[in-house]
Amino acid sequence: MSGPKIDESVRILTRGYDFADGVWRRVRDAARAAPMRLLGKRALLVRGADGVALFYDAQRIVRHGAMPGIVQKTLFGRGSVHSLDGDEHRHRKATFVDVAYDDAQVARLAPLLDEEWRYELESWVDGGTRTAYDAAVGALGRSVMRWAGLPGTPAAKTRWAARLAQIVDGFGVPYSPEYLFAAANRRWSDRHAQRLIEAVRAGALSAREGTALHAWSWHHDRDGNLLPSRLAGVELQNSIRPAVAVSRFVAFAAKRLHDNPGWRDRIAAETAARGTLVGGPIATAFAQEIRRTAPFVPMLPGWATTDVELDGERMPAGGRVVLDILGTNTDERSWERPDEFDPERFIGVGDYEALRAFVPHGGADVAGGHRCPGEKLAIAGLAAGIAALSDQRVTVLGAGLDVNRRRLPTMPASGGRVRPADVTSRCPMH
Repeated sequence: MSGPKIDESVRILTRGYDFADGVWRRVRDAARAAPMRLLGKRALLVRGADGVALFYDAQRIVRHGAMPGIVQKTLFGRGSVHSLDGDEHRHRKATFVDVAYDDAQVARLAPLLDEEWRYELESWVDGGTRTAYDAAVGALGRSVMRWAGLPGTPAAKTRWAARLAQIVDGFGVPYSPEYLFAAANRRWSDRHAQRLIEAVRAGALSAREGTALHAWSWHHDRDGNLLPSRLAGVELQNSIRPAVAVSRFVAFAAKRLHDNPGWRDRIAAETAARGTLVGGPIATAFAQEIRRTAPFVPMLPGWATTDVELDGERMPAGGRVVLDILGTNTDERSWERPDEFDPERFIGVGDYEALRAFVPHGGADVAGGHRCPGEKLAIAGLAAGIAALSDQRVTVLGAGLDVNRRRLPTMPASGGRVRPADVTSRCPMH
C-alpha cells in the first residue's frame, strides 16, 4: 500500500463532504479502495457495496476507538453502544432493536407524528414563520419524546429537542464556539436523562412497559447488573436524538420540494387521498432519495483487526478503514444516474435494507451490525415532514437554500423558510 503525504484530516475540515473527491482522483477510475493519511497515520478509504461488505465485517473491522473522542463523547455520549463491539455490542444493541426497530413501535409513533406535524402545518397556515428545520425539531422532538414515555409539557419537550438538535449541529465543528455550546448541552442533557432514569428506579416516575424510558431504566448488562444511571441516560438519549437529527433532512427536503414542484404536487395529492401525513408511499420514496443524496456525515471510521485487502489495496492490522458514505450512496456501479435526484428509484422498494450501497444510517444488519435500529422511525418522521411541506396551503421560499458543503453536518442555510401560499403570492419579497 502506498503512503500519500497529504493528511486528509485537514481536508475534512476545509472540504467537508467533498474531501473524498481528491482521494479518489489519485487512483484509477471506479476504484473501490484508495490509500490516504488520516490523523497522521495511514488509512484506507473504501466505497460501494464491496466497501460496505468489508467495513461491516465484524471479524475484520471494529469501531471501538476509531471515532475521535471529541466527536464520540459529544454526539453519542461516553460509553455508548456506538463505541462497543462483539458480544457486548450485540447485547446492548438488542434493547435498541426491541425499543425502536419493531414494526409495532413504528406504528405507535405514527399517530404522534401526524398530530405534531399537523400542529406545525397549521401554524404555518396561520402565518407562523418557523423554518422547516425548526418546525421539524419541534414536531419530531415532541413526537419521539411522547413515544419514548418521557414526561413534560409540549414546551418543555420542544426546549429539550432544541438542545439535542444543537448537539447534532455543533459536534462536527470543534474549531467553532458552536462546539462549546454542544458540549454544554450534552452535559445538561446527560444530567436530565440520568435524573429521569433515577426517578423511575426510585418509583417517583412511572415508565410504561415497551417505552424507551422503561427499557433503559431496567436494562441489565451481560453480567446481570443494571446499567449505571448515567450510562442508561446516555442510551435513552440515543433512542430519541436520532429522530431529532432528522430535522436536517427535513431542511434538505424543503429545498428539494422547492426545486421539484412536480413531486410536491404528487405528494400533496397522495396525502389528500390518504387523509394522513404519515406512511405515504410517494412521500416515503422522496424521503429515501433525500437520505441517499444528503448524508448526515461524509464518512465513518473503523479499525482493521487483521490484514485486509480490497481492490488491490491493503491495510495492515491496526490501521484505519474509512467508509465513504456519500461516495457509496452515489456510487456509479450501484446506482443508475447517481448524480440525479430522482425519488422514482425508490417507488415500490419495500426492503431498502437489501440495497447494499444504501447506507445513510449505516450498513449490514440491524441486530448484529452497526446499522441504526431507529432508521424506520427516521424515515417515518421525514416522510411525514415532507407531506406537511407539500401541503398546497404553504410554500417554501427560494431564498437561503444554498448549502455549505464544507460544514459538518450541513443543511440549507435558511433551514427552509415556509410561508402561507396566499401571502407569498401577494408579496414575493417576504
